Amino acid sequence: MMRSILLAILLCFGPLAPAAAQTIATPKADLAVFDEVWELVNRHFYDPEFRGMDWEGLRDQYRPLAEAAPDAEARADVIDHMLAELGASHTGLYRPDDPAYYQLLDIFSESLRRPLQRLFPNGVRYPGIGLFTQQVGGKLFISGIIAGLPADDSDLLVGDEIIDVDGKPFEAVGSFTGKVSQAVRMSIRRVPDGPLLPITLRPQWIEPADAFLKAMSDGARIIEAGGKKIGYVRIWSYAGGRYQDMLEQQLSTGKLKDADALVWDLRDGWGGAQPYYLDIFGDLGPTMTLTERNGEREMVNVKWRKPVALLINEGSRSGKEVLAYGFKKYGVGEVIGTRSAGALLAGRAFVLKDDSLLLLAVADVSVDGERLERTGVAPTIEVPFRLEYSAGRDPQLDKAVEILSRQVGG
Repeated sequence: MMRSILLAILLCFGPLAPAAAQTIATPKADLAVFDEVWELVNRHFYDPEFRGMDWEGLRDQYRPLAEAAPDAEARADVIDHMLAELGASHTGLYRPDDPAYYQLLDIFSESLRRPLQRLFPNGVRYPGIGLFTQQVGGKLFISGIIAGLPADDSDLLVGDEIIDVDGKPFEAVGSFTGKVSQAVRMSIRRVPDGPLLPITLRPQWIEPADAFLKAMSDGARIIEAGGKKIGYVRIWSYAGGRYQDMLEQQLSTGKLKDADALVWDLRDGWGGAQPYYLDIFGDLGPTMTLTERNGEREMVNVKWRKPVALLINEGSRSGKEVLAYGFKKYGVGEVIGTRSAGALLAGRAFVLKDDSLLLLAVADVSVDGERLERTGVAPTIEVPFRLEYSAGRDPQLDKAVEILSRQVGG
């Protein structure tokens, strides 16, 4: 559940004055972004006590490191380490080599209209194939595949170890820059110390918010289990009411309308959900159906009154944790998986002088009087998920299907 603010585009500093004729100037690092980040935190961070940290002291500690950094990427790492000292969620620096940079720009697009008109006049997009990845033991593994994007149309599986792309180390954006619609070859390993498997894909331009919405529709499906129809839908981002609208559409007239039970998957991705989204699982209020002359129907106040289970993990964050908290506290159904991220503060996005993005926690959040920041939500049924070389197996989903198939009965 995040708020946003429009950051005015600030002018870059002008050129430095020339050095004296008898001296050779030694270039200094551009510290404008470091100073900008420090000042934004100083003015807007949700806790005026900076969670007990000496914020001015941290500036004095990290500024010389930023000045000594050899390039902008290294300076960004210094800034990130300084921000990490605050120990707060929704606080970090994002650069264009990370898909999260584009995803956050799209999430906060309404409040960032002016900088986005300059950076992305035709809408936010980046070249990619639709993966989430996770480092485990120094190796990189696929942790999520977004339905409807090139990775989903390939032979890649969650749990595959990524070795390279076109013979070079994998870069989430850089490996696909300049290669949209061209064939690229990704080498993966599916079993420990096993052979390298070549996978050919064609990257495409990804418009994050639209891609997450389309993935809900493309990925929704019916799982047959014990003669029962278990519906499944995954919500990668809940940052906007249209994702809840898509859920209602899938349950009322879409792929899941004939399901006997539902698996609601809120693992990984982005938050942004509102507490009232849980009302879809409530008993109060009727569902109204509007039928036009041509037979088209629209459902109003859609309700799901059949069994439902919720999937969460350590990547379930922000507004998704609010939903998980309410789902568990008010007994809607079983919460299956692992403890959520404990990342529940309200954040704003700031476009910085070098066009990088600062996400900053600007307000504390409690739910029914409880703080979930750094605590998270524990599942009612703990099901570990070992990602490495899992070859597409999903024990958390399997457990949800097993439980729901029994609950349907009959």
